[in-house]
Amino acid sequence: MKVRPVSANIFQLTRAHFVNAFLVREEDGFTLVDTGLGGAAGSIIEVARGLGGDIKRIALTHGHSDHTGSLDALRQRLGDGVEVSMSDVDARVIAGEHVIEGKRRGSWPKLETKPDVRLAGGEQIGSLDVIATPGHTPGHMALLDRRDRTLLAGDTFTTYWRTEIPNRMLQPFPLAAMGTQDRTQVVDSARALRALEPSVLLVGHGPAVTSPAASMEQAITRAAR
Repeated sequence: MKVRPVSANIFQLTRAHFVNAFLVREEDGFTLVDTGLGGAAGSIIEVARGLGGDIKRIALTHGHSDHTGSLDALRQRLGDGVEVSMSDVDARVIAGEHVIEGKRRGSWPKLETKPDVRLAGGEQIGSLDVIATPGHTPGHMALLDRRDRTLLAGDTFTTYWRTEIPNRMLQPFPLAAMGTQDRTQVVDSARALRALEPSVLLVGHGPAVTSPAASMEQAITRAAR
């Protein structure tokens, strides 16, 4: 696992070269944003402690397996005192409810862990504002750090080779596009995130982008064609 500081308070954890999770430092420890692929629980806990804190909260941008893969193992190791937050809609999909019309896109797991908090957008998780960004999944969420406007955009954007909105299979990194449920709605959500004027763009797949306004605009223009 590679660990990189990407803002004053956030560390990016990367496994398998292209799957990111993030540790967000708070006064009482860390919020873990996404859990990556399965098998990462021990490493994530070790990294957090090596950085000087324990994981106090887990916030999930969406329900796909590459973002929730280590959730059950983390809950088992950290206990019920660690609050798990996830969108209500994606939690319902994982629970087997008929939320999505037609074929479900992307890899959806079977999870034992149920979210303690079901998000709709507008909530606060520590220093993070929760923003509803449906499209990649029906209940996708992004998170904005109020302290410095670092944006954790989940899979609304990817940043391999260049910043993209994953809604077309012909993009340089097509894997996220394979999982996008609504290829029009994800562009609308990307526009909403661009309007927030983030200082840094962090995504589920790809490196951090500083001063991302221009690259986000270009990605929106390409994706909307």
